[in-house]
Amino acid sequence: MLGPGLLVAATGVGAGDLATAAFSGSALGVAVLWAVVVGAGIKLLLNEGLARWQLATGETLLEGALGRAGQGIRIAFLGYFLVWSFLVAAALMSACGATAHALVPLTGSAWGDKVVYGLLHGLVGVVLVRLGGYRLFERVMGGAIALMFVTVVATALRLGADWRAVGAGLLVPSIPPVSGGLGWTVALMGGVGGTLTVLCYGYWIREEGRTGPEALGACRIDLALGYLMTALFGIAMVIVGATIEVSGHGAGLVVALGDRLEEVLGPAARWTFLAGAWGAVASSLLGVWQSVPYLFADQWALLRGGGRAAGPSPAADLDAHGPGDRLSDLAGSRPYRLFLYGLATVPAIGLMAGFASMQRLYAIVGAAFMPMLATALLLLAGRSRWIGSEHRNHPLTNLVLVVILAFFTWLFVQSLR
Repeated sequence: MLGPGLLVAATGVGAGDLATAAFSGSALGVAVLWAVVVGAGIKLLLNEGLARWQLATGETLLEGALGRAGQGIRIAFLGYFLVWSFLVAAALMSACGATAHALVPLTGSAWGDKVVYGLLHGLVGVVLVRLGGYRLFERVMGGAIALMFVTVVATALRLGADWRAVGAGLLVPSIPPVSGGLGWTVALMGGVGGTLTVLCYGYWIREEGRTGPEALGACRIDLALGYLMTALFGIAMVIVGATIEVSGHGAGLVVALGDRLEEVLGPAARWTFLAGAWGAVASSLLGVWQSVPYLFADQWALLRGGGRAAGPSPAADLDAHGPGDRLSDLAGSRPYRLFLYGLATVPAIGLMAGFASMQRLYAIVGAAFMPMLATALLLLAGRSRWIGSEHRNHPLTNLVLVVILAFFTWLFVQSLR
């Protein structure tokens, strides 16, 4: 029952989130831990609305939004989606390559290792997705989640933070009066839990056979646990950044943190932390490889006038195979396969660029999606005639969505500046 929530949490935590949390902790200390909790809560609210829409209507939010939009909007969103996919894939391959180089140097060149390991991770991801199916994907992700969560949290615990200050940072919202304090706090709040990858949750609950409003309770439980783990992971990284000296950029920051931890806690701490960091970026890559092609296949079907690309699985099929024992109709389609292969190859061009540059572009493009998501939930889940009066947004939910829309619009403008 807890699988899909953990998957969306693991996919949403990458090298950029590690870097942002560590730098925020270094600049502001543990006083801004509350921002991690607020950021996780925002993503939880958005994902709950996404699940509620899908279970009440039988449509994914992407199908609901683009199915009611004109062809021009569909084409524009597809263009945005392709740019985002290129950037996120390039950033993830680069992060996996840099982290793997820190663990097991291969060629003697950090740049060469980044390219070789990045391409290798992309290839292995394709093989796991195509040959293993959803169940193997879920098991591998479970191992990576355990690795990243246990090792990073254990590292934070070993550093011996001031736990009274940690408690105050969680319970009392404040921003230390230092240069860039507001910017780091906002970045920390907005970076928790991913951006466009939250849409993937709808496809994973289909793989688990969850259909109908009666499954909403299970979705709320597994999403709550998933974002609780996301928040704990972010808190641990802020504590690490607040306790030791932070330097470097992006994936290089992760390597520098490992080296610094070796000086403070010994060689075992370096290996433990880097293994957890690798688990974080590798699970993000695998989650993107498995789920983002779903989004493309849905959009392709809508552009071709095919309506909904894949509805809930028939009960007879579930009885015969069991939830999740087979790939969905989308995963077996040609658009899904072609996009998966393209995801693992075309963005490899980005390995030639610096990680920091790719991560910066990805952060800007990703920030643009959250206002779109908040708007879609306001328009779709706020109307009884589309979702039903029983499942429409509560007035308080609508108010929070308006605040989220304003916040992420401002964040996107700031990231452009």
